[in-house]
Amino acid sequence: MCKAVKISVRGRVQGVGFRPFIYSLSKKYRLKGTVQNNLDHVLILLEGAEDKLEEMVNEIKMSSPPLSKISEISVEEVPVIGFKEFTIAMSQASGEAVPWIAGDAAVCEECLNELKDPSNRRYQYPFINCTQCGPRYTIIRRLPYDRPNTTMKTFQMCHACQLEYNDPKSRRHHAQPICCPECGPGLTLYNQRKEQLAENLSAVAQAVRFIKQGSILAIKGIGGYHFACDAQQEQAVDQLRIRKKRPQRPFAVMVKSLEAARELCHISHQEADRLTSSDMPIVILRRKKHSLLPDKLSPGLSTLGVMLPYAPLHHLLFEETGLSCLVMTSANSTGLPMPYKESVNSLYDIGDYCLTHNRDIYLPVDDSVVQCEGESLMYIRRARGFVPDPLLTEQNVDRILALGGNQKNTFAIGKQNHVIMSPHIGDLENEEMIQSFESQLQHFKKWLKVDEKYIAVDKHPFYASQSIVEKLNGEVIPVQHHHAHHVSCMEDNGLKESCFGLILDGTGYGEDGHIWGFECLYGNANSVERLGHLQYTPLPGGEQAVKEPWRNAVGMLLHYWPLEGKALAEELFPDKWSEINTIDRMIKYKLNTPLAGTCGRLFDAVSAMLGICCTSTYEGEAAIKLSDYMYQTSNESDEAYSFHLNTDSHHFLELDLSPMIREILQDQFNQRPLAQIVQTFHQTIVSSCVEMVLKAAEKRPELNRAVVLSGGSFQNIFLAREMKRQFQKKDFNVYTHKNVPCHDGGLSLGQIIIASRSSHL
Repeated sequence: MCKAVKISVRGRVQGVGFRPFIYSLSKKYRLKGTVQNNLDHVLILLEGAEDKLEEMVNEIKMSSPPLSKISEISVEEVPVIGFKEFTIAMSQASGEAVPWIAGDAAVCEECLNELKDPSNRRYQYPFINCTQCGPRYTIIRRLPYDRPNTTMKTFQMCHACQLEYNDPKSRRHHAQPICCPECGPGLTLYNQRKEQLAENLSAVAQAVRFIKQGSILAIKGIGGYHFACDAQQEQAVDQLRIRKKRPQRPFAVMVKSLEAARELCHISHQEADRLTSSDMPIVILRRKKHSLLPDKLSPGLSTLGVMLPYAPLHHLLFEETGLSCLVMTSANSTGLPMPYKESVNSLYDIGDYCLTHNRDIYLPVDDSVVQCEGESLMYIRRARGFVPDPLLTEQNVDRILALGGNQKNTFAIGKQNHVIMSPHIGDLENEEMIQSFESQLQHFKKWLKVDEKYIAVDKHPFYASQSIVEKLNGEVIPVQHHHAHHVSCMEDNGLKESCFGLILDGTGYGEDGHIWGFECLYGNANSVERLGHLQYTPLPGGEQAVKEPWRNAVGMLLHYWPLEGKALAEELFPDKWSEINTIDRMIKYKLNTPLAGTCGRLFDAVSAMLGICCTSTYEGEAAIKLSDYMYQTSNESDEAYSFHLNTDSHHFLELDLSPMIREILQDQFNQRPLAQIVQTFHQTIVSSCVEMVLKAAEKRPELNRAVVLSGGSFQNIFLAREMKRQFQKKDFNVYTHKNVPCHDGGLSLGQIIIASRSSHL
């Protein structure tokens, strides 16, 4: 007996070969009907035998294409129409639910085999792709995802590609970026005078020769331009640092293969899986001590950011060229947006040559950065490959916009019960970065068909969001920085009941006007209360003390020990005696000396006291270099320095770490090995945090014994792992981030959830 069903499939079902997949199943089960892309779902009409209909529906649920992600599937019996065959219907731009777009995917194994096959018509073609790989997010102008709505619109398919596109048996059936050397994009190599030197494969060969000669190349990839040079040539690395004005911040490298990466770094099974996944992010790995790569790739660190070739062009740069490892870093001047258009002058000011192509990038996206901790994945930068997948929430976030923070910015938009977060944008420190933010925000709003009704912003009066919000329409809902961190981690773990939050980060605007960042909180999205914090110390010069941690250290010493602190400071920083006198006066007269109690600034001060990093050239440098010493000792002692836990004038628990600072200085002057001092310091932070939460729980035994860990300091794997272990020993349920970064890159998630529960709504 013939029956008919209508199937609606929602989720990431566009740009992943879903319609060809359905077509092939219809042939397998001898069913007739249609499949059609709509703006927010795929609509399938099927007619045939009842048992075959059931089998096909089950296979859709269980064996969908690798890049797809089904969030909802509904099946409804409908009247039989009498289809004569199964066809792929023309897409319709209709639908009001949340559209899902596949992230840009690394070249798949089948395309890679064709790329290396001399008999294949796409042999060595740098834009080879199929339904399971290639650009997606970066080329889509509008939805639904069809070729005319992408930047591939300008490339007319040749007859051979058109046949593949129309052939249901082909891997490229309805692959929207399909192309070949006859009809697709091409490469061009330019010099600094923007004179054309070569095209296509000749351009690749010439680019490789220039890299081997020590030159720096700007190379256009999937989401923007990289600067590339031979990672094994120290002089080239030095030159790139000078031109980018990036003296210390680590460079990521692209390594020819997983086997080549194993020669340079220690790689676990989890790290290998992530390196070779379809999103192919940069993975932070431990370097092998006898690696042949120059230390200047990641100065002062024992780790290295490594990725594998993810675009066909990357493979051509390595294929039988003798190159095995390239620096591959975003081609922006420090502090500016990543360039993705040929007109950006920095490409030619910094690069000796530019290897570009004529497939436009509509939306830029940086490389994602992750770190593995056992089975867990920690997002350092959530971008290419991971966005723009929506996050499902039980809150009504419809038409709420969250602007995020000033550093490591992401924004979030709510549509119905989904949160769509932007990729990593960066630090909103100048007009160019703000313009980049606003441009991407407008695209997301248009794409999602959302006009904001409410706007969540950080309470900091000087964040860029305060000026951005003036150009938007909607009721403003201010959100405290650390409350947003707290709720971000709660939402990341599906928590709703109030719980403790231990928030350790660098800088956040506090309710009392001071700088917070070492907080013991309790609450949920409705409200939060502060239970404890780190004792405030002066930050002489404010932002200047952040960039020059030795000033922060001096401020602490003068605050803790007004009589002998100056002598201690001069002993630690003998070449700074004049500045120390000035800082002493600044503190006495309270001149440009805000009070701060943050974990980031504490790490900075200790790093400076130990002579590890006195001046930071990039955000977090002093803390990162200090923490790296944790890799240099196998001593797993629970030894901790002394500390006091008091009650301040507002009845908050107040953590006084001055005894720890005194003991660190004694160890330093007694020449105790740095790695041991750093380990004991880390253990003290863990012990003091656990003690603070335990004291708060003892005072209020009715409180829920669950704690979330959030804030940028939890990028420190030891802190996250050891804190979790110690809390679990005390019968706490402990939660860390899963889908968004623990730093300010996850802030917008917390903001949008808090706004959804605001009394304004």
